[in-house]
Amino acid sequence: MDETVELGVELLEHLEDEQLSLSDAIDRIETVTTDPHVTREILDTAELRGVIEREDGIVRPTGGAYVSFRSEVVQREGEFTCRRCGASISTGHFVQFDAGEHGPFGSSCIRKVTGRE
Repeated sequence: MDETVELGVELLEHLEDEQLSLSDAIDRIETVTTDPHVTREILDTAELRGVIEREDGIVRPTGGAYVSFRSEVVQREGEFTCRRCGASISTGHFVQFDAGEHGPFGSSCIRKVTGRE
């Protein structure tokens, strides 16, 4: 579970959104875990570490550490299921975080998960 929390915190740290609703933040976290207790632990840990600020249902990432699509996203060919939307994909995009690899995602979902769209 500690690895899952670390991966979730690192995902929140790398969001490119200036702010997002708590619901949208949870949507991103659900690519790491669907366990509501772990989701809460991810949000609480991220807030305690200063990675995010939460107020009135709004989450504001504070880190400014963005995912570099050149060096931190790896593409692999194969038969995958996108962790965000559940679609079958032949090219999986995987984010390389310090806490571990996160993916696979389709080409549009990787942009959504990181806050590029």
